[in-house]
Amino acid sequence: MTTLTTAPACTAPDTRTATHVTPRGAAWLASASAHPHSTLARWEARSTAPAVLPCGTAFDVVNVPLVLGRRMLDLLWAEGPGSGPVAVHRGRMLLFTSTGTAHRLPALLAWEEWGASVPAPLCHGHGDAVTVPPLDAVPGPSRWVVAPDTRTPWLPGPEALLWAYLRAARAADIDFSFRPSPC
Repeated sequence: MTTLTTAPACTAPDTRTATHVTPRGAAWLASASAHPHSTLARWEARSTAPAVLPCGTAFDVVNVPLVLGRRMLDLLWAEGPGSGPVAVHRGRMLLFTSTGTAHRLPALLAWEEWGASVPAPLCHGHGDAVTVPPLDAVPGPSRWVVAPDTRTPWLPGPEALLWAYLRAARAADIDFSFRPSPC
Protein backbone atom coordinates (compact mmCIF):
# COMPACT_ATOMS: atom_id res chain seq x y z
CA MET A 1 0.00 0.00 0.00
CA THR A 2 1.30 3.45 -0.90
CA THR A 3 1.59 5.99 1.90
CA LEU A 4 0.45 9.48 1.00
CA THR A 5 2.21 12.41 2.56
CA THR A 6 0.31 15.29 4.08
CA ALA A 7 0.61 18.77 2.62
CA PRO A 8 -0.57 20.97 5.52
CA ALA A 9 0.39 24.30 3.93
CA CYS A 10 -1.62 23.59 0.76
CA THR A 11 -5.22 24.59 0.27
CA ALA A 12 -7.53 23.24 -2.36
CA PRO A 13 -8.16 25.45 -5.38
CA ASP A 14 -11.50 27.19 -5.77
CA THR A 15 -13.57 25.22 -8.32
CA ARG A 16 -15.75 28.25 -9.12
CA THR A 17 -13.00 30.33 -10.68
CA ALA A 18 -10.96 29.69 -13.78
CA THR A 19 -7.20 29.81 -14.05
CA HIS A 20 -5.17 30.32 -17.22
CA VAL A 21 -2.71 27.95 -18.84
CA THR A 22 0.88 29.19 -19.09
CA PRO A 23 2.84 28.83 -22.37
CA ARG A 24 4.77 25.90 -20.85
CA GLY A 25 1.50 24.28 -19.75
CA ALA A 26 0.10 24.74 -23.27
CA ALA A 27 3.21 23.06 -24.69
CA TRP A 28 2.66 20.09 -22.36
CA LEU A 29 -0.99 19.80 -23.37
CA ALA A 30 -0.11 20.08 -27.05
CA SER A 31 2.48 17.32 -26.65
CA ALA A 32 -0.42 14.89 -26.31
CA SER A 33 -1.57 15.60 -29.87
CA ALA A 34 -0.17 14.02 -33.01
CA HIS A 35 0.75 17.51 -34.29
CA PRO A 36 1.83 19.64 -31.31
CA HIS A 37 3.06 22.61 -33.38
CA SER A 38 -0.21 23.01 -35.26
CA THR A 39 -2.16 22.54 -32.03
CA LEU A 40 -0.18 25.37 -30.42
CA ALA A 41 -0.67 27.58 -33.49
CA ARG A 42 -4.43 26.96 -33.37
CA TRP A 43 -4.48 27.89 -29.67
CA GLU A 44 -2.51 31.07 -30.30
CA ALA A 45 -5.14 32.09 -32.84
CA ARG A 46 -8.09 31.17 -30.56
CA SER A 47 -7.01 30.95 -26.92
CA THR A 48 -10.64 31.18 -25.74
CA ALA A 49 -11.73 28.00 -27.54
CA PRO A 50 -11.72 24.52 -25.98
CA ALA A 51 -9.82 21.71 -27.72
CA VAL A 52 -10.01 17.94 -27.99
CA LEU A 53 -6.85 16.05 -27.06
CA PRO A 54 -6.02 12.34 -27.01
CA CYS A 55 -5.30 10.60 -23.74
CA GLY A 56 -2.76 7.90 -23.02
CA THR A 57 0.53 9.52 -24.06
CA ALA A 58 1.06 12.68 -21.99
CA PHE A 59 -1.74 12.04 -19.49
CA ASP A 60 -4.84 10.03 -18.62
CA VAL A 61 -8.01 11.62 -17.26
CA VAL A 62 -10.30 10.49 -14.45
CA ASN A 63 -13.74 12.02 -15.02
CA VAL A 64 -16.14 12.22 -12.04
CA PRO A 65 -19.32 14.09 -11.06
CA LEU A 66 -18.54 17.62 -9.89
CA VAL A 67 -19.52 17.12 -6.23
CA LEU A 68 -17.44 13.95 -5.93
CA GLY A 69 -14.56 15.59 -7.79
CA ARG A 70 -14.61 18.60 -5.50
CA ARG A 71 -14.41 16.33 -2.45
CA MET A 72 -11.56 14.34 -4.06
CA LEU A 73 -9.68 17.54 -4.86
CA ASP A 74 -10.13 18.81 -1.30
CA LEU A 75 -8.77 15.52 0.06
CA LEU A 76 -5.84 15.42 -2.34
CA TRP A 77 -4.79 18.91 -1.26
CA ALA A 78 -5.61 18.70 2.47
CA GLU A 79 -4.41 15.17 3.31
CA GLY A 80 -2.64 13.85 0.23
CA PRO A 81 0.00 14.73 -2.30
CA GLY A 82 -1.97 17.48 -4.10
CA SER A 83 -3.17 17.23 -7.67
CA GLY A 84 -2.01 17.72 -11.18
CA PRO A 85 -4.04 19.82 -13.62
CA VAL A 86 -7.80 19.73 -12.99
CA ALA A 87 -10.60 21.01 -15.21
CA VAL A 88 -14.36 21.33 -15.03
CA HIS A 89 -16.29 20.49 -18.18
CA ARG A 90 -20.09 20.40 -18.39
CA GLY A 91 -20.72 19.60 -14.74
CA ARG A 92 -17.94 17.03 -14.39
CA MET A 93 -14.47 17.26 -12.97
CA LEU A 94 -11.52 16.05 -15.06
CA LEU A 95 -8.47 15.06 -13.00
CA PHE A 96 -5.37 14.75 -15.16
CA THR A 97 -3.34 11.73 -14.06
CA SER A 98 -0.26 9.77 -15.01
CA THR A 99 -0.54 7.51 -18.03
CA GLY A 100 -1.78 4.05 -17.16
CA THR A 101 -4.15 5.30 -14.44
CA ALA A 102 -7.21 4.83 -16.68
CA HIS A 103 -6.34 1.16 -17.06
CA ARG A 104 -5.30 0.50 -13.45
CA LEU A 105 -7.88 2.48 -11.41
CA PRO A 106 -10.95 0.40 -12.39
CA ALA A 107 -9.09 -2.80 -11.44
CA LEU A 108 -8.12 -1.32 -8.07
CA LEU A 109 -11.72 -0.22 -7.45
CA ALA A 110 -13.01 -3.71 -8.28
CA TRP A 111 -10.49 -5.20 -5.86
CA GLU A 112 -11.62 -2.79 -3.11
CA GLU A 113 -15.28 -3.83 -3.60
CA TRP A 114 -16.24 -0.19 -3.19
CA GLY A 115 -19.96 -0.70 -3.86
CA ALA A 116 -22.39 0.30 -6.57
CA SER A 117 -24.12 3.16 -4.70
CA VAL A 118 -21.52 5.63 -5.97
CA PRO A 119 -21.06 6.41 -9.66
CA ALA A 120 -17.97 4.77 -11.10
CA PRO A 121 -15.38 7.19 -12.46
CA LEU A 122 -15.01 7.44 -16.21
CA CYS A 123 -11.39 6.67 -16.97
CA HIS A 124 -9.96 8.01 -20.24
CA GLY A 125 -6.71 6.46 -21.39
CA HIS A 126 -5.01 5.21 -24.55
CA GLY A 127 -7.44 5.45 -27.48
CA ASP A 128 -9.71 8.00 -25.78
CA ALA A 129 -9.93 11.77 -26.14
CA VAL A 130 -11.20 14.54 -23.87
CA THR A 131 -12.29 18.14 -24.34
CA VAL A 132 -9.95 20.48 -22.50
CA PRO A 133 -10.96 24.01 -21.54
CA PRO A 134 -9.65 27.13 -23.27
CA LEU A 135 -6.14 28.27 -22.43
CA ASP A 136 -7.43 31.65 -21.22
CA ALA A 137 -9.33 31.92 -17.94
CA VAL A 138 -12.85 32.48 -19.26
CA PRO A 139 -16.08 31.85 -17.37
CA GLY A 140 -18.30 29.09 -18.64
CA PRO A 141 -19.04 25.38 -18.49
CA SER A 142 -15.45 24.47 -19.38
CA ARG A 143 -12.63 25.95 -17.27
CA TRP A 144 -9.35 25.09 -15.58
CA VAL A 145 -9.44 24.76 -11.79
CA VAL A 146 -5.73 23.87 -11.62
CA ALA A 147 -4.26 24.93 -14.96
CA PRO A 148 -1.12 23.34 -16.39
CA ASP A 149 1.79 25.68 -15.71
CA THR A 150 4.86 23.62 -16.55
CA ARG A 151 6.19 21.40 -19.34
CA THR A 152 6.35 18.43 -16.94
CA PRO A 153 3.53 18.70 -14.38
CA TRP A 154 3.32 16.26 -11.51
CA LEU A 155 0.45 13.86 -12.18
CA PRO A 156 -1.09 11.61 -9.53
CA GLY A 157 -1.16 7.89 -10.18
CA PRO A 158 -3.83 5.25 -9.60
CA GLU A 159 -3.03 4.77 -5.89
CA ALA A 160 -3.54 8.46 -5.05
CA LEU A 161 -6.77 8.59 -7.06
CA LEU A 162 -8.03 5.34 -5.48
CA TRP A 163 -7.39 6.74 -2.01
CA ALA A 164 -9.13 10.06 -2.77
CA TYR A 165 -12.03 8.41 -4.63
CA LEU A 166 -12.79 5.92 -1.84
CA ARG A 167 -12.55 8.55 0.89
CA ALA A 168 -14.77 10.97 -1.04
CA ALA A 169 -17.27 8.29 -2.06
CA ARG A 170 -17.65 7.05 1.49
CA ALA A 171 -18.32 10.53 2.86
CA ALA A 172 -21.89 10.47 4.16
CA ASP A 173 -22.65 14.09 3.29
CA ILE A 174 -22.49 13.73 -0.51
CA ASP A 175 -25.69 13.22 -2.49
CA PHE A 176 -24.90 11.54 -5.80
CA SER A 177 -28.48 11.54 -7.03
CA PHE A 178 -27.98 14.88 -8.84
CA ARG A 179 -27.45 14.34 -12.55
CA PRO A 180 -26.48 17.43 -14.59
CA SER A 181 -28.16 17.89 -17.93
CA PRO A 182 -26.07 16.75 -20.90
CA CYS A 183 -26.19 20.24 -22.46
